[in-house]
Formats: sequence, structure tokens, C-alpha cells
Amino acid sequence: MDYKNTLSISEARKKFFEMAEAVQKPGVYYSLTDKGRPKAVMLSYEEYESIIETLEVMAEMPELEKDIKESREAYKSGKYKTWTTLEGLLAKQGFVLAEKAKKQYGVSSKNRAKGRKTTK
Repeated sequence: MDYKNTLSISEARKKFFEMAEAVQKPGVYYSLTDKGRPKAVMLSYEEYESIIETLEVMAEMPELEKDIKESREAYKSGKYKTWTTLEGLLAKQGFVLAEKAKKQYGVSSKNRAKGRKTTK
């Protein structure tokens, strides 16, 4: 839930440290105004980084929303089960994949050290 506070820049000067602490909670931010017009926003650095990263991803993948929608529909219908796997793609490119080990690793009961009781 976003919790927005609007303050004048003059009022924000008085409450700067209090605001800096408050924005550390997810979804809390301040809109700062000058003469009633929005001028700046104060939010946590973590939220800022998240917004910038989201914008970068959206710029690199302009059809991301469409792709997500298609993937969700394919998952619901079961169509995704016929998609090529990463192993399949690599094999088509000529990569030789190592076979997965069928052996399970662990300590056999023969080699386990017997616990000693200690007395104090």
C-alpha cells in the first residue's frame, strides 16, 4: 500500500530527518511542493533503485507485459509443457551435455562415526 505525504519544501526542511526515517518503510514517500506545485519526491534509496531497474527492464523488453500475459495463459492451459527446454536448445546448437549422475551422494551407515558420550 502506498502511503503518500504531501508537504511544502519549507515544512520538509523542518522534518527532514523524521521523513528520511519514515521513507524506509515500503510504500512510504513524500511529495514536496513549492507554492502548491509538486517539485520533488522523497523516497527510500531501495525504492528508487527498484523503480530505475524496472524502467530499464521495460526499456530493454518493450513487449514484456504481453509476454507475461502469454506465459500465464500457456501455463493455465498446459501448453507450456511442449516448449523446448534449455537442454534441447543447447543440443540443437551442438553442445554436448553431460549426463546427470544417477548416484546419490551421502554418508553410508558403515562410515558414520559413532558418537561418544562425554561426562562433565
